Amino acid sequence: MAFVLKTFGRLQLVDEDGHDVAFPEKGLLLLAYLLTTDQGSADRKTLVSFLWGDADRDNTLATLRKLISRMKARQIELGINILSSQGNMVTVDRESLSSDILLSETDEGVEPFSRLKLLVKLMDQPFLGSVHSHSHRFQRWLAEREICHIALLGNTLRTASRLAQSQKESELLRKAAVILFRTESKDPDTLQMLIEIFQAEEQVASLRNHFEQRRNAILRGIAARARSDGDDAKSLRPTSAPSQPKLEAAALPLEPQDIRVAIPRLVLLPPKNQSVRPQAGFLAASLVEDITIGFCAFNSLEVIAPYSAVQIGHHLETQSAFFERHRVNYVLDTRISNAGDEVTLFAQLIFFDQNQIVWAERFSLDHMDLVRDRRTVARRIALSVSSEIERHEALREDLNPITYHRYLVGRRHLARLTLPNLRRARKEMKAALSVSPDFAPALSSMARTYSKEWLLTARGDIELLQTAETLAKQAAETRPDFADGYREFGVAKLLQGAFDESAEAMGVAESLAPHYADVIADYADTLVHCSLPAMALRKIERAIELNPLGPDTYFWTGAGANYALGEFEASLDYIGQMADPHLADRLSAANWAMLGRQDKARTFVRRFREGNPDFDVDKWLSAVPSKEQWHRDLYREGLKKAGF
Repeated sequence: MAFVLKTFGRLQLVDEDGHDVAFPEKGLLLLAYLLTTDQGSADRKTLVSFLWGDADRDNTLATLRKLISRMKARQIELGINILSSQGNMVTVDRESLSSDILLSETDEGVEPFSRLKLLVKLMDQPFLGSVHSHSHRFQRWLAEREICHIALLGNTLRTASRLAQSQKESELLRKAAVILFRTESKDPDTLQMLIEIFQAEEQVASLRNHFEQRRNAILRGIAARARSDGDDAKSLRPTSAPSQPKLEAAALPLEPQDIRVAIPRLVLLPPKNQSVRPQAGFLAASLVEDITIGFCAFNSLEVIAPYSAVQIGHHLETQSAFFERHRVNYVLDTRISNAGDEVTLFAQLIFFDQNQIVWAERFSLDHMDLVRDRRTVARRIALSVSSEIERHEALREDLNPITYHRYLVGRRHLARLTLPNLRRARKEMKAALSVSPDFAPALSSMARTYSKEWLLTARGDIELLQTAETLAKQAAETRPDFADGYREFGVAKLLQGAFDESAEAMGVAESLAPHYADVIADYADTLVHCSLPAMALRKIERAIELNPLGPDTYFWTGAGANYALGEFEASLDYIGQMADPHLADRLSAANWAMLGRQDKARTFVRRFREGNPDFDVDKWLSAVPSKEQWHRDLYREGLKKAGF
């Protein structure tokens, strides 16, 4: 009798008639893991680590022996022999057990639409259903399987999309596209492919409506939850606001360059060639010129002439002064580099006033004939950038110049987080709000001052976090399409230990600003505290890609995610990229201790103790939000081993 292990939907063993066969759930998970190993086998220590983690090894080894004994007894009852053990090794017989988990090994020669139909059927269900384990090895394996599934679906969809002819095939493409969007909705290449698929079926409007409906549904959910909290988000608004702008509100004198011009100004810097192919630089330079010319068709922005852009592009030390002098609001920065064997053009749109990345995309220079297609690509980039600028500018529509000036001054104080700077920033935001009470960026920035004060003072003052939450909700209600409101709401909720609400708010923030590196980095930090380090690592890698010269907190978050995954050397690599690695001395000590390097660990312990002589591990862990106990236990283990 043939048996099949099903892993999509509910994890189950079925017979040849499709009937469910009773079998230990941990045993089914063990079989799924073994099927994905190189030889279909693993040693007992590895299996224990996968099923239960690394704690209490002696007891879990005994539990594994009992599990294997139960599985063998059940095999005898069923008249099969799918699992065997010899000495320390446990092996699955792939000839006796088939499984949908082996979909990645499906014959490449299978007709693309048959392959796609199978993938759609499987991936429209959750992988492993409700089965879960807190072990680091399981989480890494699960992340690897999900990446494998997404890549397989994406590659199959790309192949099939070029061959679709019938209505039935087109419908299958759409179903696959929706599944891929659910799993990889922020990847620029994926979005571009989805757009192309729907364009082929003249369904661009349908796809955009799908994206918009999804976003609106998320926003309605956040708004409903915010209202149900019972706090009046409007309670912190000024009770009265001047109907006309009052110059008295500004304590600092206004200069002409502080007042936003009616039409935003954009400069496109010449591409930096970091590729090994010199000819790519000439093609990309021509491409950027075409993009610049393409912007002339838009009356919603002004573009600095290419000659001036090229001149300033070669003088990095004077760029900021040039941008300020000529009132440049946006900078399109481009660079050519190698991604493996492929040459790519990476473009990012920077909002100069706040040094904020608001859009980014990578274009292949290998998969297109730029001599022939560069104007098509140029129009696509120009449309993307123009729509992003229009969306971003909408936040400052009809804005009083005094409000905006005070807001910018306050943002500069937030660049370096000290208590005096936080209070200076808060003063400026209050001044901005006294003129424009509903200015969402000032509301969210003010929320940030309170949550950061809570972190810096470490007194556990809940009122600071409640104030931050209220202001963030007000920003989100005032401007539902503004990412920073949800971002700050997520930060405030995280620090209060509301992990699910925090992650949901961060997800909304990212969907509203999928190229905003700081939002993605904060989302990654939230996922670390939610004890989802594999997801957090993917997010922080994306943030670093968008903002490679970002702050130390990016690398610190990456280090924390790797530590939680048990990747201690990788964690130390991230710390090594920090401008001031001393900030992570505590984490460095834990990493070295877990690697068995007590000499290194003690060095960092001594250095940390010099500035924090009263540090207590348990007291600190009780204050740091972590959703899962294993996460706290892992940190405690490293710190204790290090000598704290």
